[in-house]
Amino acid sequence: MKFLFDLFPVILFFAAYKLAGMHAEAAQVFTNTYLGSIISGGSVTPDQAPIVLATVVGILATVLQIAYLKVRGRKVEGVMWFSLAMFVFFGGLTIYLHDEAFVKWKLSIVYWSFAVGLLVSDLVFKKNLMRKSMSEFVELPDAGWTRINLAWIAFFTVMGVLNWYVAFVLFKGNTDAWVNFKMFGTTALMFVFIIGQTVYLSRHMKEQA
Repeated sequence: MKFLFDLFPVILFFAAYKLAGMHAEAAQVFTNTYLGSIISGGSVTPDQAPIVLATVVGILATVLQIAYLKVRGRKVEGVMWFSLAMFVFFGGLTIYLHDEAFVKWKLSIVYWSFAVGLLVSDLVFKKNLMRKSMSEFVELPDAGWTRINLAWIAFFTVMGVLNWYVAFVLFKGNTDAWVNFKMFGTTALMFVFIIGQTVYLSRHMKEQA
């Protein structure tokens, strides 16, 4: 359930983009009518409307996600606040300039920021963030926690490079293909990585009293 909850903004972003793409002229009219005041020049073309609308929906979905956690009295992790800030900044540029490049870059920058955060925390502050988040349930030697941390650093680094490659090299200028990759490709890779790590960590789970 948590995995689906985390995917909530991605799913709505994908749905909004596809729906707007199927009705591009209507999406253009809606965007220019209701969002023209926050768009440079006050209008977008039918080709630009889907990514602009999808970005707006993605930002609002992330805000709703955080609001839901706050209302339920649950802790909102710093990672989620950071993701929202990046979405608002880069998504805002995409909306204002009606240029999809910014929201495409956002995904890579978020991945790389996570990788740098894990690395700096370990090397500079001597804090293994993966150990901090999972030590309550998993018991590993120091070397094991180092491997887990390095695995996440490598994963986030590779995902950032992969997103950049798909967005700006493999499918350059093809926003539809990138949106499909964002929805299915990154989700599948994340799922496989988490499953693999879960299998590895299952051998080291602490017994519950």
